[in-house]
Amino acid sequence: MTKLSVCITTFNNARTLPALLESVKWADEIMVLDSFSTDETMDIARRYGCRTLQQTFQGYARQKQMAIDNTAHPWVLLLDSDEVLSTPLAKEIQTLMRTGPDADGYEMPRLEQQFWRMNHPRTRMNYFVRLFDKAKCRMKEMTVHESPTVDGAIKRLHAPFYHYGEVDIRVKVEKLNAYSSASVADKVRKGRAPSPWILVVYPPVYFLRTYLFKRNFLNGWSGFITSVLGACYVFLKYAKLYEYHQQRRFGTSLMPDNAPDPGWKQPDRP
Repeated sequence: MTKLSVCITTFNNARTLPALLESVKWADEIMVLDSFSTDETMDIARRYGCRTLQQTFQGYARQKQMAIDNTAHPWVLLLDSDEVLSTPLAKEIQTLMRTGPDADGYEMPRLEQQFWRMNHPRTRMNYFVRLFDKAKCRMKEMTVHESPTVDGAIKRLHAPFYHYGEVDIRVKVEKLNAYSSASVADKVRKGRAPSPWILVVYPPVYFLRTYLFKRNFLNGWSGFITSVLGACYVFLKYAKLYEYHQQRRFGTSLMPDNAPDPGWKQPDRP
């Protein structure tokens, strides 16, 4: 029997945390690393018997790595505070822990909330590595979309887990704006050169890929809206990258003489 630690990072997640903890209460340990929540998050975690620590937020990857490092058991199930295991996936993981893992990590499909509905089960889901031997895994440090990197064999589990993150269009748009700004730092660090033509070509291609090939059309108008917003996201990523380089190239030279300081942030080149 392989013992399992569930690992969760939190900050003001009282709305979604009870459903998550209910879905993993069978685990040998639940480790919650909190960033000093001001709502009932910590009370909920203690009520479910979680082992809790608090630490000032260090960035997504570092925070999750800290939580992983503080777990008691060699195998870890890493979940976000707005995710919930489906009953079939919980049973699949429990069976795997009883029989013994035959890989170093496992990826599993995630079914997404889209505003007022959950995605259709036949929507093409993305797979995420969330179950792993912590001795062979480290969090990959990125400004956004941090993920575990496993040094070894990875297999797939079949049942989905749920993500209750996109509660409405306002929240989605706020995330896309924040993520697209954060992605500029990663692209600059990697030396990505901007091209205005990608602004013309990539967004419609992304929309078609998401709406048709990922079968978002099965989700009705929420699927259409999500696909349009996804195209806006990739447009914003590359538009902001192009803007960054134009600002570095021209500064205020294209402005009229004696124009007020536009207040642009000009981060140093990495």
